[in-house]
Amino acid sequence: MTTNMRLKYIIGFIAALIILLTAGRSLLSQIGGEPDGAKSLTGSPRGEAGAPAGNEAPGGRYKIVIDPGHGGKDPGSEGASGQWEKDNNLALALKLYELLKDDPLFEPRLTRSDDTFVELADRAQAADGWGADALISIHGNAFEDSSVAGTETYYTHPGSMGLAEAIHGKVVAALGFPDRGVKEEKLKVLSLSEMPAVLVEPGYLTNAAEEAFMLGADGQRIEAEAIADGLRAYFAGADAAPAGSR
Repeated sequence: MTTNMRLKYIIGFIAALIILLTAGRSLLSQIGGEPDGAKSLTGSPRGEAGAPAGNEAPGGRYKIVIDPGHGGKDPGSEGASGQWEKDNNLALALKLYELLKDDPLFEPRLTRSDDTFVELADRAQAADGWGADALISIHGNAFEDSSVAGTETYYTHPGSMGLAEAIHGKVVAALGFPDRGVKEEKLKVLSLSEMPAVLVEPGYLTNAAEEAFMLGADGQRIEAEAIADGLRAYFAGADAAPAGSR
């Protein structure tokens, strides 16, 4: 074999190897799911892939991140019945997610969709990275005195006060629990969020009557509808365009 023939053989072999490697990588990418660089929100709902960071919501809808408080190794408060707050938070969050998913005004995402522990900073980062229009953190209140009752809503940044007031008003009206007000508080998940963010505590899990309502299917439906109505009221009067249309 001459030197030229040997060189042509080597070049052809290398070219064929490159083609095979490229085809193999493409096949693995399709089998493995998301391509390199795609990022999903932590805990996308029931196996549904979250939108890659920075993607626009379909149709210019408002991007809403729903954050079920606690989870996994962090159970939250124990209710009057012995049930944990984390489970109540998740059940309500899933109902709110389904409501918003069916509303053409919104594109919802969850920070967790099962009994998973997610760091507070990661919850806020998931919302920030997605470019959400609002973050709603769902909790249940607790106190040593089981007679204490009522609805509270928290915000940290002044720009979130309007969202807190809109949601709080709808929840108080729907549930009929004592109105404990909208309060400014330095809460980590709210402090680290770049968009309007609020923490909603519809009632006290340590109050037997309120807990029974909050754990019931009808009660959770009423709570979810009230929060959704608060979001609609807020964005109806908001100046900001949806993230998907910016």
